[in-house]
Amino acid sequence: MDFDNLFKQSNDLALDLIQVIDRPLFDDSQRLQVSDLLCSLSMEHGDSTRALLQTGLLPSALVIHRAQFEAVMRAIWTLYAATDDQLARMTPELSLGTEQAAKKLPNVSVMIEELDKKAPPNAVTPLREFIAYNWKALNSYTHAGIHPLRRHQNGYPPQLVVDALMNVNGMSVLAAMQASILTGVPDLQRKVLEAASRYPTVLRPR
Repeated sequence: MDFDNLFKQSNDLALDLIQVIDRPLFDDSQRLQVSDLLCSLSMEHGDSTRALLQTGLLPSALVIHRAQFEAVMRAIWTLYAATDDQLARMTPELSLGTEQAAKKLPNVSVMIEELDKKAPPNAVTPLREFIAYNWKALNSYTHAGIHPLRRHQNGYPPQLVVDALMNVNGMSVLAAMQASILTGVPDLQRKVLEAASRYPTVLRPR
């Protein structure tokens, strides 16, 4: 398995996605700005996860991968489902008070239920699929459960690294899709998908 090539293609994909979505936001509303910040944070987590995977630190990589997913999910939730009060809890300067207020924001389970009611199905479906196939394992890695213990002791099958890399790349594409919406530029989502289509060996089939 040519890991060097897989990581090179994954890194090239990330750069291509950034080039496509590097546009001004449609407006300067707080909702769009926060959603865009969360997309950027998710893509940065994707960069970190790939770097950790490439150096063989899979358990640590998957902890960051969970954060990558949560950031893009919150980006989508912010755009479609967050109330003005919830949005206000994410925008003030950091202090003990604002930190405490932000803890009252919904968790993943609540966000996905709210998105089911308010967001387009094509935004919710990949989130639900990711949760169904990956959430329990990622929780295990985050909380030092059986998954990281056994992998840390016994090593990592090559296919597990490839699967993780493909998941990371898929989340980066999803973040780029969300960021493209925030620009208001017609057909920019299509250009994101065109960029992704150039890297079929490091993405799962749509």
